[in-house]
This record gives sequence, structure tokens and C-alpha cells, in this order.
Amino acid sequence: MLIKEFRVILPLTLEEYHLGQLYGVAEASKNETGGGEGIQILTNEPFTDLQFHDGAFTSGQYTHKIFHLKKKVPAFIRLVAPEGALQIHEKSWNAYPYSKTIYSSPFMKEDFLISIETLHVPDRGTSENIHRLTSEKWSTVEVVTVDIANDPISAADYKPEEDPTMFMSSKTGRGPLQGPQWWLKSEPVMTCYKLVTCEFRWFGLQARVEKYIQDFERRVFTIFHRQVFCWLDQWYGLTIDDIRCLENRTKKELDQQRQDGTLRGLVA
Repeated sequence: MLIKEFRVILPLTLEEYHLGQLYGVAEASKNETGGGEGIQILTNEPFTDLQFHDGAFTSGQYTHKIFHLKKKVPAFIRLVAPEGALQIHEKSWNAYPYSKTIYSSPFMKEDFLISIETLHVPDRGTSENIHRLTSEKWSTVEVVTVDIANDPISAADYKPEEDPTMFMSSKTGRGPLQGPQWWLKSEPVMTCYKLVTCEFRWFGLQARVEKYIQDFERRVFTIFHRQVFCWLDQWYGLTIDDIRCLENRTKKELDQQRQDGTLRGLVA
């Protein structure tokens, strides 16, 4: 088992990020679907009467998705995984500003698990052990600050229109994000604290796959949050009702793209 806490700092308010995140998920899902692979949305509905984070959060939006994968996993996994096994189920409970997402595999069952617990806080990434782990468990967690402006990304992932060091919002006047620790002088500012736990119990592959998963999560967090900020003028001013309508349209588009489109998005 490998645990890391990623701290993604953003020049947004908590209220803004709630809408920007949902908008970004819908748009990014379309960018990752096509050629028989991608995301299938099974359920998107409210939930109540559940308890998360010691009962502090009890209601929100539940989603259940299936990620159809084959070419989007490392070659060494494709070599050992049988045909049809490369499907990942995502179950997510968004009780903003808290959320919990579980990834599982029907093929590997209890031998594969990724858990992502997120708390969104109006600070500059300075809160320690915000997920209230025991001192023993917290001592095993590696903390990683994700700097959407300065962290390196691959040439394949780079898009000038999604570069926070070049983008300036016409609606808010925010950006570009420049200089080391730009968040020290940013207003507003907030942090996504993402506690990522991954477990892959497969003899001979466990350490290698768990490291790959954590590296891939950091890549996803970096790219996605660069997009959320640089898409600011597209989602700024939307309401939650606007977002729900967008999600309904996206579900239909994904079903069509997965059948007829070409392979797209992040490939391992």
C-alpha cells in the first residue's frame, strides 16, 4: 500500500471551484473518450444520510462510472491482464467541500483499490494532517505540493491555451500565474487536499504498479487543474443547474463517442 497527499493550490474561491471542477470533469471526460475506450456514466444522482469525515458531511451527489481501458494502461499490465479485465469502476460521493472516490476492478476484486479523499480548504496549502489520520499512519504519508504553473509536464501533455503562466481571465482579471510560490500573493486562493491510497496486490508487480498509479494521479491532477483555471472564462458565472444540464448532455455524448470516435486523451 502506498499513500500520498497531493496539495493542489488554485487562485479560486471554494464556491468557484465547486462549479469549475464539475465543468472540468464533464469536458475532460469527453476529451478522454473515443475509439471503444473511455468513460461510461451509469449513475449521477443525489445521496443523503451517509456519513463522511466523522459525520461532518452527509449529503451530496453520487456518481458511478466505468472506465473502459486497454491501450491506456502500461504495456506490462496489458501483457498479464486477460482480455476484458481492463475495466475500472469509479464510485464517487461529492459532499463538497469533501469528496471521496473509490476505484475498483471486478477482475481483481479486493486485490486492487484506489481511494481518493479530498478536502477543499481556503488556505495556501499549509494545513497538516487535515484528513485526521493517526499519527502512525500520517508518518507514512508523503506530502506533494502540485504547482499548476511551474511543475514540469511532458511535451505530449502541453497545450499553450492551457498554460497558467500565459492565461489571463477576461472575466476576472486573474492570471497569468508567474514566479515561484505565486499563491503567496494570490487572492483568492484555496487548496485541494487529496489523500490518495493505492493497493495493487499482484506478486512481482505490486511496488511497480503502485508507484505508477501515484505518478499517474499526480499527472492527472496537474493537467486537470491547469485546465480548470485556464477554462475559467468558459465556466465562470454558471449555476449548479447549468452544470447538471451539461452533465446530462455529456452522458449522451460519451455513449456516442465511445462507440464511434477515435482514441483520444491521456495514454500511458
